Amino acid sequence: MDHNKIKTLGQLKAARYKSISVKDELRKNLVTQLKNRTAKFEGILGYDDSVIPELHTAILSRHNVLLLGLRGQAKTKIARLMVNLLDEFIPYVTGSEIFDDPLNPISWYAKHEIMIHGDNTPISWQHRSDRYTEKLATPDVTVADLIGDVDPIKAATLKLTYNDERVIHFGLIPRAHRGIFVINELPDLQARIQVALFNMLQEKDIQIRGFKLRLPLDIQFVFTANPEDYTNRGSIVTPLKDRIESQILTHYPKTLDIAGKITLQEAKITPEQRKNIHADGLITDLIEQVAFEARQSELIDQKSGVSARLTISAYENLISAAERRMLIRKEKTTVVRLSDLAGIIPAITGKIELVYEGEIEGPAKVANILIGKAIKSRFPIFMPDPEKAKKSKGANPYSKITEWFTEGNTLSLTDNLNTDQYQKELLKVDGLYDLIKLLHPKVLERQTFLLMELTLHGLAEYSQLNKKYLDGGFGFSDMFDSLFNIDFRDED
Repeated sequence: MDHNKIKTLGQLKAARYKSISVKDELRKNLVTQLKNRTAKFEGILGYDDSVIPELHTAILSRHNVLLLGLRGQAKTKIARLMVNLLDEFIPYVTGSEIFDDPLNPISWYAKHEIMIHGDNTPISWQHRSDRYTEKLATPDVTVADLIGDVDPIKAATLKLTYNDERVIHFGLIPRAHRGIFVINELPDLQARIQVALFNMLQEKDIQIRGFKLRLPLDIQFVFTANPEDYTNRGSIVTPLKDRIESQILTHYPKTLDIAGKITLQEAKITPEQRKNIHADGLITDLIEQVAFEARQSELIDQKSGVSARLTISAYENLISAAERRMLIRKEKTTVVRLSDLAGIIPAITGKIELVYEGEIEGPAKVANILIGKAIKSRFPIFMPDPEKAKKSKGANPYSKITEWFTEGNTLSLTDNLNTDQYQKELLKVDGLYDLIKLLHPKVLERQTFLLMELTLHGLAEYSQLNKKYLDGGFGFSDMFDSLFNIDFRDED
């Protein structure tokens, strides 16, 4: 149907246009997409076998939906993508505040226009992108915000009594008529507001300051919330929860591969950064492992969750830390190093909620612990397990490396070093380069140095070297040397 040619109600009828509800519209278009195997939520990763099939089922059932899950699980993004299941354009009575269906008007204005002009009633077309409304639930949200209020100025100007529905100024929900309305963080909405919302869902009427108006709104509701027993901020009132027909549980990525794809997709990296800064997969996997460790850590409040935004922000910080070093050292390109992980600490500390034990340690210390655990977890994938190597009857592959530090040598890897200096520092360690070449003879030169650095971090995490945090990097020394050089001023 060519919406550019249809300008009046008569032309719409002549084109045999048929009105359907927004839920039937979503269902119709999803059925077509499922048949054509094109039913995808672009950019939503890791939900193909869990959340997306359940969402399809809910839409086919014409249900209102509650997406229930911890923060950073793409709940709002899923809701926004539902717009793609709407028709591209729908007609409405020109001038209607609530975008009345010309064939099924519900407001006084639309009914009056059609009564006066008949088939000559002018109509306009609304694009699907304009049929999405989103509201973040906060304790200060009022009935007036969501449903509407009596407008005394309108009453005075039009010389109307408060018994006339024309004095009502419609809120967000009536203005979302024939569209998708999303309320984020539903438990934060005051109970009395939730009750008013339930009344609109159930009874199809609105009540404003004693004024009762039957208004059969046509809306696809989508709500998002953290599990109500996970939050102290509020809960969903039982009648409203009962009215939301489908509750779908979201979750965090289950594999590093999916988590990494989400991070790379969502991270805001400039074209210059992509061109000049190389981040090996080993590094990106380490960042994802930090989030996995955080989701299991006893120092972090698991009820609050660890958002996917942690790894996205951490990856952006990592690239920027390498870029800063590159610019200061006047280099044209650079490779991300493990020492650059010091730059992701601000991204971690701002994204985790600590329990009492974590508060005692402090956010920065917890962030360093998580980075260390991530390294320890990933290290055996690339290198022999240091604990098994130490217990083995054969030669310990790390003996030359640890002996070099035992002889009193130390190593500092910070962002003060340009690429040549960084490589020269690593080459000082006896046996380190030869070990990597023996175990990984085919890797690129830059990966060789990255694995050399990883080996030092891994040995430190397995308590065979001492690692300390320096400004802009890390320092390594003999494990026993650190025990005999305690600063007693730090005993407190």
